[in-house]
This record gives sequence, structure tokens and C-alpha cells, in this order.
Amino acid sequence: MTLTDLANPTKFLALTARMLPWLAGVTAILLAIGLYQSAMAPDDYQQGATVKIMFIHVPNAWLSMFVWGVMSVAALGTLVWRHPLADVAAKAAAPIGAAFTLLALVTGSLWGRPMWGTYWEWDARLTSVLILFLMYLGLMALWRAVEDPSRAARAAAVLTLVGAINIPIIKFSVDWWNTLHQPASVFRAGGPTLDKAFLWPLLVMAIAFSLLFITLHLAAMRNEILRRRVRSLQMMQASRVSFTSEVGGGSQATASNEIGAA
Repeated sequence: MTLTDLANPTKFLALTARMLPWLAGVTAILLAIGLYQSAMAPDDYQQGATVKIMFIHVPNAWLSMFVWGVMSVAALGTLVWRHPLADVAAKAAAPIGAAFTLLALVTGSLWGRPMWGTYWEWDARLTSVLILFLMYLGLMALWRAVEDPSRAARAAAVLTLVGAINIPIIKFSVDWWNTLHQPASVFRAGGPTLDKAFLWPLLVMAIAFSLLFITLHLAAMRNEILRRRVRSLQMMQASRVSFTSEVGGGSQATASNEIGAA
């Protein structure tokens, strides 16, 4: 099966039906391993046990941006390539991305309280991530507000591409402004600054959460495709009923006119 074949919703449904059980199993195993390694990781000499919030916070923060990137590619697929599953992919990813962003904000606040002395600070990184969360909510509201699916898809695609400007702002905010948030410590030019005791559990959790996103995204895309098929069937049935009523009503009116003429 080629990538072109996946543009066919029926073939996509068949492929995901085979993939999802395996993906869910691997995701569960990696999450279990990652959580065990996180629990067994040593306390930090400065932050103590609170440093272990990092193993949940950092993967969710990464994925909050990654999911918007996926949606931006899907937006191009909607506007440029007219891919039949592009809007499905974007719409299915939005609630998942919003959940990851919310988890990043909550765990970040819990981590910030003992480190900074406050749950929230209008820091450049925190504020830009909050804006990202609001953009996710705005996109979800837009899809619900516009009844015509094609119009909703185009409007959401444009908004997604405009919102993509916020992703590099989030990424480089700690370099461009003087913020409370620490700079990058894993993906950096000089190599990771984390000790291996923290780095390996963090990478395992990042992979596990990434697989969790893929699993949830494919399942949500399946549900969205099936939901649209049901909606199309309902609209076709409603059209048939309306047409039958009009034809039946017209026949009765003609018969009445004939009787009256007689």
C-alpha cells in the first residue's frame, strides 16, 4: 500500500484497524517502562523529588508544538493539495493537541510553584504556550460553528497556518527574552546537559507520549471518517424523504384538482 492509496478513506480504515492494536500495546509497554524509570530516577540536588515532574511536563510541552506542526501540514494538504483526509487529520488532532497543551500548563505550574514560588508568571514561554492552548480551543470552536464542512475546513486551515507563527516564538522565547523558564537542555548544539539518570527516562517518556499521540490520532481519524459517512447517509435519507413527500404531495394535489374539475 502506497501513500497515495491512503488517500482512499476505505483503505485508510482497513490499515488503521490492523495497526491500532499493535500501537496501543507498544504504547502501553513504553509508558509502563518510562513511568518505572521516572519513579526510580534519583532526586535532583537542587530541586529534590519535584524534578520528576519533568518526565510528564517536557513530553507534553514538546507534543503541544508538534501537534500544531502536524495540523499545519494538514492545512497545506487542505488548501494546496486538496487531500481528502487532510481536514480529517487536522480536526482529529486538535483536541489531542489541546489536551497535551493543557497538561503542559498544569504540570508546569505545579513544577513552578516550588521553584519560582508561584504557580503562574507572565513569562514569555508560559504566555506563548497559553496562547497556543487558546488557539486550539478557537479552532475546535470554528469547526463546530461552521455548518458547511468544506468552508469550515478552509477557514480552519487558514487559521492553523496563521497560528503556526506562534511555534517558533514558543521554541526560541527563552533565547530571545530574559525569562524565568530554563533554556533548552536536551536538543541543543552542544549536546544534552542532563545527566543520563534523567535523560534516558525522559527520552523513553517522550517516545511513549509520541506513540500515544499517533495511536489517539489514528483512532480519532477513524471516528471522524465514520462520523462523516453517517452524516452523509443521514443527509441522503433526509433528501429522499423530502423528495418523496414533495412528489406525493404533488400527486395528491393533481388528483384533487382533477376531481374538482370533474
